[in-house]
Amino acid sequence: MEAAMRIVFDPAEQEALRADAREMADGDPQIAYVLERLAGEGVDLDRVTSWEDLRENLGQAPLDDSAPTSHVA
Repeated sequence: MEAAMRIVFDPAEQEALRADAREMADGDPQIAYVLERLAGEGVDLDRVTSWEDLRENLGQAPLDDSAPTSHVA
């Protein structure tokens, strides 16, 4: 059985994420929830969706070499 790949944040990073979540709780509770989950659970790399797959799922054309890359995560 293969071990799951996961990014885990150190305690200082977790606290920073939680502080950001608290600041955003009133204005954007969905983002606050995501930040809190990231702090507590990290990122499961086996479940990450690539930028190109996200674009395809949204019906957007693939990026080519001439496209601006400012929105690439």
